[in-house]
Amino acid sequence: MERLPSRLRRYVAAIRAVAVLTVLLGLVYPLVTTGVAQALFDDHADGSIVRAGGREVGSALIGQSFTGPDGEPVRKYFQSRPSAAGYDPTATGASNLGPEDVVDTLPTPGEEGRQSLLTQVCARSKAVGELEGVSGARPYCTPDGVGAVLKVFPGRAVSVNQPCPATPFTASYRGLKVECATPGEDYAAGRTVPVRGAAGPPAVPADAVTASGSGLDPHISVAYARLQAARVAGERGLDRAAVERLIDRHTTGRALGFMGEPAVNVLELNLALDRS
Repeated sequence: MERLPSRLRRYVAAIRAVAVLTVLLGLVYPLVTTGVAQALFDDHADGSIVRAGGREVGSALIGQSFTGPDGEPVRKYFQSRPSAAGYDPTATGASNLGPEDVVDTLPTPGEEGRQSLLTQVCARSKAVGELEGVSGARPYCTPDGVGAVLKVFPGRAVSVNQPCPATPFTASYRGLKVECATPGEDYAAGRTVPVRGAAGPPAVPADAVTASGSGLDPHISVAYARLQAARVAGERGLDRAAVERLIDRHTTGRALGFMGEPAVNVLELNLALDRS
């Protein structure tokens, strides 16, 4: 048989290489790695699915909300960390707001407005404090749960996160009377002044008021779990000490013994409560 021209031989060799690599890397390699993962890691390879009563109720690796149809926390359950992704695995991500995001965009007719990171933290802290029966006060937060921030101009000061007719969190600033904010008015030219206030160390832990980077963190801090223990015990008619023992049993230590902090898996803890 006459040999193929050299240029055509190169094309044939390329096609053969694609076919061989497709079989090896597209079929054989995935099947082998999947088989090894299933054999060695079992449930972990399937997403660490958690089952209760014969049905799948979630993943140990993905956070979820424990709220009712009205969006309010179900009081007999421990609550998860806030999520900027709405606990949606297909929308994982953070809010991308930083510590200098302290001024709200107030709602106006036809516009929803936007809460700054500071106001989100303040509002969450106030809500958690009310739910758990502790003070939700934090530095740089007003009593009504927004960021305590002024915009200062020559001759006037405005509490920009408190729309009129709200009463400003402070009556004066360096001899200037503090006004409430008028929605839609442009305060960009003013000097931004966050006001710390007199609040001491917060009773509400940081992970109760800030979302994780992924938005899907399934864990909360031990401090946040213990803050919720009294409420959960009361709602279920359990001894608080028994609930705290469950917290201890579902607390994981630092990774490799030194990375991170001990944490509590909320889904597993709530399932343990339902079994108790």
